[in-house]
Amino acid sequence: MKIRFLTYFALIFTASIIFAGAIISTLEISSEGDNIKIVWHSTQEINLKEYVIERKTYNGAFAEIGRETAKGDNTTYVFVDENAFKTTGTLYIYRIGMIENGQISPSTYSSEISVSHNPSPVKRTWGSIKALFR
Repeated sequence: MKIRFLTYFALIFTASIIFAGAIISTLEISSEGDNIKIVWHSTQEINLKEYVIERKTYNGAFAEIGRETAKGDNTTYVFVDENAFKTTGTLYIYRIGMIENGQISPSTYSSEISVSHNPSPVKRTWGSIKALFR
């Protein structure tokens, strides 16, 4: 499922989503200024070690951008992607993976969620400079 959103609009799933080790009741994504914010709430976590946050651009491949340690049932998680700094109007696609026994499998990913991001000119310039040294 690919959905486009303008800056400051969020995608919210309100129905429970059941994954291998977690029940996610809400999953939101929004472009806020220079960053992208991902928020999800788990109502139940069973033998879950951690969540893996992955991002890609429309024609790219998913890459891990962060991890959050599982904290137990009825927890709200917030992950802020401070490294989304491509050109204005870039469509980023995110997904969350769950790690139970030290491994992640394709069946333990959330749905793909997309957001259009419009960072400031300063953030875009810094991103270009930073990319030169990778």
